[in-house]
Amino acid sequence: MPHIRLILAGDEATMMEQATSFAMRGLNLLGSLFLFVIGLVFAIGSIFFIIDVTQTKDAVRRNYPVIGRFRKLFSELGEFFRQYFFAMDREEMPFNRAEREWINEVCEEGGDVVPFGSTKVLAPGTPIFANGMFPKLDEEHEVMAPKIIGPDTPNPYAPTSFFNISAMSYGSLSKPAVQALSHGAAMAGSWLNTGEGGISPYHLEGECDLIYQLGTAKFGARNEDATLNEDKLREHCQNPRVKMIELKLSQGAKPGKGGILPAEKVTAEIAEIRHIPEGKAAISPNRHVEASNPEELLDLIDQVRRVSQRPVGIKFCIGQVQPVKDLLTAIKKRGAASAPDYIAIDGGDGGTGAAPLPLIDNTGLTIRESLPLMHDLLVDYGLRDRIKLIASGKLITSADVAWAFCVGADYVNAARGFMFALGCIQALKCDQNTCPTGITTHNKRLQRGLDPTNKAVRVRHYIKCVQKEVEMIAHACGVDGPRGLTREHLMIVQASGRSKPFQTVWDNAKFLEH
Repeated sequence: MPHIRLILAGDEATMMEQATSFAMRGLNLLGSLFLFVIGLVFAIGSIFFIIDVTQTKDAVRRNYPVIGRFRKLFSELGEFFRQYFFAMDREEMPFNRAEREWINEVCEEGGDVVPFGSTKVLAPGTPIFANGMFPKLDEEHEVMAPKIIGPDTPNPYAPTSFFNISAMSYGSLSKPAVQALSHGAAMAGSWLNTGEGGISPYHLEGECDLIYQLGTAKFGARNEDATLNEDKLREHCQNPRVKMIELKLSQGAKPGKGGILPAEKVTAEIAEIRHIPEGKAAISPNRHVEASNPEELLDLIDQVRRVSQRPVGIKFCIGQVQPVKDLLTAIKKRGAASAPDYIAIDGGDGGTGAAPLPLIDNTGLTIRESLPLMHDLLVDYGLRDRIKLIASGKLITSADVAWAFCVGADYVNAARGFMFALGCIQALKCDQNTCPTGITTHNKRLQRGLDPTNKAVRVRHYIKCVQKEVEMIAHACGVDGPRGLTREHLMIVQASGRSKPFQTVWDNAKFLEH
């Protein structure tokens, strides 16, 4: 027995010695690894130090090598951290958290109510709807018939929805994003504007009504010199889903400059749809090459209407007012039949398209000014009944849409609101092909996050909720529906904090002088 204890004690000692040796080797390895990491960090830091003190482009990095690099990193991360931690609900731009969360809520639930009162600051310019003393009962109002666009064309169009999806092309948007919009629009009974990138199979997939937009490059129906290819346009219009043609003269994101699709987004499929070279940036002319004056524009409208056999409208962002008056004068001279069947007015405060900052910030009138102005010009020239008016430009909430009807719109389009419906988090990466939600990227890995089936339902919920709430506003004002809203139902908050009727603060007399 003593021998056994001695042997066991010896084994125990050996095991302890081995464990201690193993632990020491581990510590030595960790120490070596730590020294290696320190050495690697020092080596990399030294390289960055040499690069920073020798470069001449960045003064901060040159004066504060290595440390100065963190300034750019923090600046880039700041816009994302502000969104979550620092910005108040209603202070972000271009759309604040309250607006984004409202859209997300109605897209998920199909409706939205909030407790305990409004958090909105009634800044000067805020619209207030003048509710009536005797609002319409739900069972009392009459359903308003849709306004027909292009009644004298071979294929007039009677839209079933007053709130629709504005121009966003396949190219600027991804395949699953367009699929979701197409199916969602079909479920909600709204139209989908193709944007200037041509008609893709994904626009047609949901079998919704389509507005085929012909931008200045006329993608999908173009000759090499950007003139109209009548045969290709005629071929597209054989599809009964194509309800109207829209000639885009300009857009709110970049008035006076043609569309831009970066080379990395011009895939083989997009190149085929647009009839352009693959892998080369798609840059559209600043205007339609056939239309340098009102008369030539009317000739182009007539050509497109004759070939397509569809109603034809024009879209533009108002800047100088005299050219608009010149166009209306030319229409009066030729006759009302020469007029576009509708005019879509875009706001000058940006849009889904990426553009130079001066064009986004400082070029073109906002929709708040241009829409009532265009309505009044059409009335003054006796063309308001002939030309339907569509509003587009940062109108994403029910209140925005109701405002547009008050000041003269027949229909309202939205683009960025539907991007939020698709899951946009306002990451501001639209032009870099790195959209984290898969909406504006052609990176297959990033597109996997966007399920078209799920997002189509969100699109439908968004449309239906806006329709319901605009009708609710109209009934509160004592009229049957959105088209019953007039400027008498609209008040505008003044700098004093008091509100005044729209007509008393809206001064457009100088624009109506012939």
